[in-house]
Amino acid sequence: MTDMPLLPATTTRLAGRAEELRALSAHTGHCRTRASATVMIGGDAGVGKTRLVTEFAATLPAGTVFAGGCLELGVDGLAYAPFTTLLRQVLRERGRGVFELATDGGVGELARILPELGTIPTERPESRGVLFDQVLTLIRSLAEPSGPTGEAGLTLVLEDLHWADGATRDLLVFLVRALDRPGVQIVATHRFVELDGAHPLRLLLPELERLPEVTRLDLAPLTRQEVAHQAHALTGDVLDARRLDELYRRSDGIPLYVEALAGDDEASSPVPEHFRDLLLAPVRRLPAPWARVLRAASVGALSGEVGHEPLLRVTDLSEESLEEALQGLVDARLLRISGDGYRFRHALLREAVHDSLLPGARSRLHLRFARDLDEHSDAVPGERRAAEQAHHYQAANELPLALAAAWNAAVRAGEVLAFGEQLAVLERVLVLWDRVPQAREAVGGRPLARVRADAALAALQSGRPERAWELCDAALPDVPEGPDEDDLALRSLLLRCRGQARTQCVAEGAEADLAEALRLHPPHMPGYGRTLSIVARESMFRPRETLGPGLSAVSLSERALEVARGDGDRSAEAAALVSLGSVYMSRGLGEQGRPLLERSLRLGREIGDPAMEARASGNLAHYLREQGRTDEAMELLERSLRYQHERGSASLHNGFTLQNRAEVFYDTGRLQRAREVIEGAAPRASTPMHRVFLTSLLARVLVALDETAAAREALGHEDLARARESLERLGRVSVLSVERLDQAQLVVAAHLDVYLAEGDLSAARTEADEALRRLEFPDSPGFGWALLSLVVETARRERGLEAVERTTRAVERMPVHGPVQRASRADCRARLVEAARGPAAAVEEWGRAVSAWEAVPMPLHQGWARLRRAESLAVAGDRAAATDPVRRVRESARACGAVALERAADGLARRLGLSPAVPMPGSAGLTARETEVLRLLAEGATNARIAESLFISPKTASVHVSNILTKLDVPNRATAGARARDLGLA
Repeated sequence: MTDMPLLPATTTRLAGRAEELRALSAHTGHCRTRASATVMIGGDAGVGKTRLVTEFAATLPAGTVFAGGCLELGVDGLAYAPFTTLLRQVLRERGRGVFELATDGGVGELARILPELGTIPTERPESRGVLFDQVLTLIRSLAEPSGPTGEAGLTLVLEDLHWADGATRDLLVFLVRALDRPGVQIVATHRFVELDGAHPLRLLLPELERLPEVTRLDLAPLTRQEVAHQAHALTGDVLDARRLDELYRRSDGIPLYVEALAGDDEASSPVPEHFRDLLLAPVRRLPAPWARVLRAASVGALSGEVGHEPLLRVTDLSEESLEEALQGLVDARLLRISGDGYRFRHALLREAVHDSLLPGARSRLHLRFARDLDEHSDAVPGERRAAEQAHHYQAANELPLALAAAWNAAVRAGEVLAFGEQLAVLERVLVLWDRVPQAREAVGGRPLARVRADAALAALQSGRPERAWELCDAALPDVPEGPDEDDLALRSLLLRCRGQARTQCVAEGAEADLAEALRLHPPHMPGYGRTLSIVARESMFRPRETLGPGLSAVSLSERALEVARGDGDRSAEAAALVSLGSVYMSRGLGEQGRPLLERSLRLGREIGDPAMEARASGNLAHYLREQGRTDEAMELLERSLRYQHERGSASLHNGFTLQNRAEVFYDTGRLQRAREVIEGAAPRASTPMHRVFLTSLLARVLVALDETAAAREALGHEDLARARESLERLGRVSVLSVERLDQAQLVVAAHLDVYLAEGDLSAARTEADEALRRLEFPDSPGFGWALLSLVVETARRERGLEAVERTTRAVERMPVHGPVQRASRADCRARLVEAARGPAAAVEEWGRAVSAWEAVPMPLHQGWARLRRAESLAVAGDRAAATDPVRRVRESARACGAVALERAADGLARRLGLSPAVPMPGSAGLTARETEVLRLLAEGATNARIAESLFISPKTASVHVSNILTKLDVPNRATAGARARDLGLA
C-alpha cells in the first residue's frame, strides 16, 4: 500500500479564501527570494484548511511541493509520520541520489525515518542531532534548481499538527529555526479545538510564533455570501434569502457542514445536538454492505488510510460486493481514493463512524485487523506496523499480544531516536506487565527491571528526568548487587541513569550514584565505555575527587580516552578528548589542554560529527578568551561558523559558538556587535540553556549601553526566570554539571549588574549574599570571577565590614589561571581595600589593577579600573594625576559605545571641576562647579559630604554654597535644592 497523496483532487470550486490564497502566494515569493519561512494555518475542524492548502499547492510548479500528514489517532510509537510520507514522495520523484548527496554518500541517518533507504546505522546509537542535520541538508538541496523545469524553491506541507508526535514536533521546530537561507517554505496546519489543557502544541505555537520566520494565518468561517457560493457550486441551485439564512445559521459557516446541509430539503429541521450526528446522517441511509465496509474502514484507517486487500479480508465480502460498496462510498463522497487504498473524506467523518460502533463490534474489527497484520506484514508500511498492531490488540483487549506488539513498537521508536514515543509505548508495556502471565517471554526474555531501565533511559533522553528517576527507583530493588555480571551491568546502568536524572534535577545523591555505577560495571562488558564517558563528563570541572578516591576529572577522562581508543570508537574518543582537554584548560594548563581540544576538533570533522566539532571549537575558544587571547578565540569561532555553514548545519550547532562570539565582542568593547549577535541568535536558540546564556549576556550588554530599562526587561525572559528558580536548590547539593553552574553564575551576574545600575543596593546585597552562600565559585573560575567582581562591587558601594570580610574570603580562595583572572583578582582586591578603608587607601591597589587590565584587550574593565583609580587619586589629594585618566576613559568609552562608563567618566570630570565653566540656562549664572554643588544640595548633602564628593575642602564647599544662595536669591539650602529640582539638576 502506498502513502496517501495528502493533497487530494477536489470536485467543487473553492468558496472564499481569495485573500488567504494571495497571502500564501506572497509568502512563497518571500521564501523563494528573501528568506525561508513558515506559515501556521489554524482553524476549527471542517473550516477548510486542507482544501485551502490543496488549492494553493496547485498554483505552484510541479515537483516543488512535498506533503505529509500527522496520523489521526496519535498512536503511541509512531514517530516522524509526516516526514516519512514526505521523504517517501521525495524518493519516488527525485530518486535515491538526492539522499546520498545529502549524506556524503550512502544514506546516513535518514534510513531511520525512511526504511526503504536501507539499514539503520549503528556506529552512533544516539545521533539524533546528526539525523536532524541530514534532514536539513536534504531539504536545502531539494530547494536548489533541478529537474526538467529547473524550478528552484521548495514547499513542505505538514498537515494536522494537532496529532503530531513529539519527534515530529522536535524536527519541525529544528527546521523552522535552522532554515536560514532562502528557498524553503513550510506550510503547517492545525486544528483549534484540539489545543486545550496541556496539549503540546498549545505550548509550541507561542514559541514558534515569536520567531520572525513564522507567520500565523487563522481561517475564519465563511461569510453568508461565501456560503451561498459554496452551496451553488455543490447543488447548482441559487438559494433564496430564507434558505440561505437557514443554511448559514445551521452550518455556522463551516464548509464541511455547508456541504452536509446543502442538499437537505428540510432546511428548517432541527439542528443536530452535535455536528457528529449531522455527519452520520448519510451513513445511516447506506445499504447494509456499504455501511459494513465503511465501519471496517473506520477501524482500519488507523493511520488515515486503509488498503483494499485488508478490507477484503476483514469484511469477508466477495471481491465484487466489496468493489460495489467502495464505489458507492466514493460516489457518495464518504471515502476517496488514495493510492491503492482509501481515505475518509474528512477526519471528522472517520472519527464519527468509529465512535458510533458498538463496543463488541469495534473490538472484533480491531482484532481482525491486528491478525491481518500478523498474516500480511505488507498491509501497511513497515514503520507503522508495530505501533498499529499494538493499538489494534489493545483495543481488542488481547493483552498478551498487545504487550508483545507494544514492545516491538518501543524497539522501533528507539531505533528512530523518537525517545518520547518510545517512553509512551514502554509505559504501556509496564501497565500491562502484571496483567499478562508470560510477560517476560513477550519482550524477548527481558526482566521487568530491564524494561524499566529502557523506559528510564527513554525518559532521560526525552527531557523527563523526574520520571527517569522514578523508574530507576522502581527497578533497583529487583536487581541483585552480584555476583552475576549481567546483574551488575544492569544495576550500573540504572544507577548511572538515576545519577544523570538527579544531576538534571539538581538533587542530592547524583555523585554517589555515578560513582557506584562506575564501580559496579564490569570493565569488559558492553556499556562500560559509555558509563565511563558520561561520568567523566559529568565530573569534568570538579577540582576535588568528589566521586571517590582516584576518581578525579583527569583520571576519569584519561580512562575514558583509553577505553574509547581500545574499542576503536572514534566518536567516544573525540568526546573524551574534549573532556580531558577542557579539564586541563580550566586549570590553566593550556600547553596540555589545547592540543587535546584541537585533536578532538579535527576528529569531529573527520568522522562527520558537526556537534563534536562545535563543542571542541566552543570550549577552546572559551578558554582562549579567558586567557585574554581574544583574537585567536574569534578566529577559531569564525572558522567553526564557516565550517558549520558549509555543511548546512550552522543553526543546529552554533548556539554556544555565537554565545562565545558575543562574549568576545563584549569583552573587547564592541557592544553593539555583541547586541546584534545575541538578538539574532536568541530567538533561534535550540534549547532553553542556550537562551539563558544569551539573554543573561544581553542584560549585561544593555547595562553597559546604559539601557537599564531594556536590561530589566531582559531579566523577565521566561527561560531566565526558570533558570533562576533552580538557584534555590544549589545550596543544598553539590552540582555536577558545569553547564548548570555556569548558567547559575551568569543569571545571578545579570541580576546583580542590573540592580547595581538601578542603584538598588538592597536587592544587590540580597543577590550577592545568596550567591556567596549557594555557589561554588572555584568550580568554574571563568564565569566565577565575572560574578565575584559584581559581588565585590556591591560590597564596595555598601562599605559594610561584615560583607567585606565575607567577600574577601571568597576572593582569596578563588583559583587564578591566566592574565584575565589575575586582573580580575587585582580588581577585586582594589575594590575591597576601598570598601574597607576608603578610596584614598586604594590608590596603589587600583594602580596594580590598571596594570593588570592593560595586559589584556578588555577596554571596559580597563576603563572602570582607571576611573576608580582616578577617583582614589582625587580623594587622596592628587587631582592633577586624576585628570589624564579621566580623559582617556571618556575617549575609550565613547569609542566603544559604553554609555554607562562614559557617563560615569563625565560625572567624575564634573566633580573634579574639569567641565567647561559655562553657565547653564536659567541657572542664574552658576559656574560648572557651583552646578555640581547644587546637585548635591538637592540630595540633602552636608558641606562635609560635598567636600568629599568634589575633592575639595569643607571650607571651599561652604563658600560655594554661600555663592549659590546669593545667585539664586534663596534664603537657605533646602530652597536651593528645590530650585535645583526645578532646573532638572536632580
